[in-house]
Amino acid sequence: MKETLSLGRIAGIRVGLHWSVLVIVVLVTFTLADGRFPAAYPGHAAWAYWALALLTAVVFLASLLVHELAHAVVARRNGVQVDGITLWMLGGAARLHSETPTPAAELRIAGVGPLTSLLAGGLFTGLAVWLDALRVSGLVVEAIAWLAAINIVLAVFNALPAAPLDGGRLLRAYLWHRSGDRLRATRGASAAGRALGWLMVLAGFAAVLFAGNLSGMWFALIGWFLITAATAEARQAELSGVLHGIPVRRVMTPDPVTVPATMTLERFLSEAPFDRYRHSAFPVLAADGDMTDVIGLVTAGHIARVPPEARATTAIGDVMHPLSEIETVAPDDTVVDLLPRLEAGKERRALVLDDGRLVGIVTLTDIGRAVTWLTGAKRPRS
Repeated sequence: MKETLSLGRIAGIRVGLHWSVLVIVVLVTFTLADGRFPAAYPGHAAWAYWALALLTAVVFLASLLVHELAHAVVARRNGVQVDGITLWMLGGAARLHSETPTPAAELRIAGVGPLTSLLAGGLFTGLAVWLDALRVSGLVVEAIAWLAAINIVLAVFNALPAAPLDGGRLLRAYLWHRSGDRLRATRGASAAGRALGWLMVLAGFAAVLFAGNLSGMWFALIGWFLITAATAEARQAELSGVLHGIPVRRVMTPDPVTVPATMTLERFLSEAPFDRYRHSAFPVLAADGDMTDVIGLVTAGHIARVPPEARATTAIGDVMHPLSEIETVAPDDTVVDLLPRLEAGKERRALVLDDGRLVGIVTLTDIGRAVTWLTGAKRPRS
């Protein structure tokens, strides 16, 4: 899930929002302002309902962020690097740099999420009771009570033993501990996730068809998300099994064609050796530099955004992505650890550096080609 808007870093962890987060903000705001708040405490001005509802939706998003931050912090304490957190329509996702090393680490990382939401629910409950005792506006107490309830519901739902929920991670940790096989454990948790998803889809459509409850569509949507996410997780596990132990140097394109940062786009288009280069991206070197002076990456998309009449005066360095924004990897790093970073990255490719020297470039296409070869070579002949 790619972020649309970056919120910066919290505790050193990159945090962003996906555009679909607007859906949950609008849904929560509308539900509270047009339904729950006026029904519970009529007589207030319309602007008061809408303002409080919007503030409640924002606090709810903050509680989702705290849930994901808890995962990220515990992951780092267990030796798993965290690439970032993205909030989106159905919650949030912490992007881990690599797989968890042991079932115990998986248990700790997964378990802290529901516990954090449960703790938040308890704190909001206590706050609502305290404010009610102080005779604070019932409308404010109602908003805090809703936050308490939704966080407890979030904790319970996430604890269900089905991937990709936190409970699915807990189930995978248990199965992994019992069998010693990470792949088999992932298959089991994913199967449970698909089963729960189909149950929610059927229940949601039944609520719409037989009870006329349109909120069942939202229930069905969450179920469909579980099905697709669990299926993708199982596929990712199978892919990891195929690529297990394979270093990046075996799938990369070695000795990539480079371009100096000072070259103009017009000259680049007229001289670039497209006939012998299968990638649409070129590593950029500092002026008159060698392979240790790589400073960025330029793609066909960067060049296409420059008007033709400006290409004679625009240098490669003016349009490239700087090295700080590009994924880099060592040749002996494993493809399994690199794959999730490529899938979440902007350019879907990484530069391969050996002690700072550029030795290759690797893309999802390169990895896909290797997977096709490996699965074909391992498939028995009929």
